[in-house]
Amino acid sequence: MEVKANKYIFSKGVDTFFSDVYKAYSFTTRFFKEAFVAPFHFKEIIHQSFEIGLKSLGLITVTGFIVGIVFTKQSRPSLEDFGASSWLPSLIGIAIVRALGPLVTALICAGKVGSSIGAELGSMKVTEQIDAMEVSAINPFKYLVVTRVIASTLMVPLLSLYCSFVGLIGSYVNVHAEENTTLAIFYKNAFSTLTFIDIFSSLAKAIVYGFTIGIIGCYKGFNATQGTRGVGKAANQAVVLSMFLIFLEEVIIVQVANWIRNF
Repeated sequence: MEVKANKYIFSKGVDTFFSDVYKAYSFTTRFFKEAFVAPFHFKEIIHQSFEIGLKSLGLITVTGFIVGIVFTKQSRPSLEDFGASSWLPSLIGIAIVRALGPLVTALICAGKVGSSIGAELGSMKVTEQIDAMEVSAINPFKYLVVTRVIASTLMVPLLSLYCSFVGLIGSYVNVHAEENTTLAIFYKNAFSTLTFIDIFSSLAKAIVYGFTIGIIGCYKGFNATQGTRGVGKAANQAVVLSMFLIFLEEVIIVQVANWIRNF
């Protein structure tokens, strides 16, 4: 009996997993169908861009600046052991622009924006506000989901570039304190080893991260159940799943970028 019960639980778990995957696929496919069909809610997109971008600017600024300082302080002793401390700006430029800038921005937005979208749409779902929009001849998917996904896809790359810039400023503060280097020389050395592929892959990652955060947050919120308990669950799942997919996408995009770089 116990073996049969375990088999039933396992089978049910597998069915639930593939059912969720299909629902997520259908949800994403519907987004691409709705995104390019009128009407276009430009005011709502601008509003959501403000909510996602400008309201995240303070946290991105503080985090990026600290990351730049800490990474520089941690990297300096290793380079000094090999007599290569002059390569520190180049190392920092590669690390922040290629990886840390987009990744730190995406993780912050996954925690702040993803949970906010999941909780907001989840609350609207369980209180039947979404059903009320359908009755009033408004397409809730287009107004609520498409606008938020577009806004997150646009804002995360911009925040990523800003985070990289602030991170380099933080690194410069540490380098200037140790070596009295000018800002112009620091940035010249930082960007001397970066290529177009580095910038392109960084932006591509940020765009993918932004889309992932937006679509996961909307999917979890739009399909929330179980009343107020489901709202918290949707917000939590939006953060966890977004972060997992961000790390997975990081590995894939890095491999593709390395393949292109070595081609």
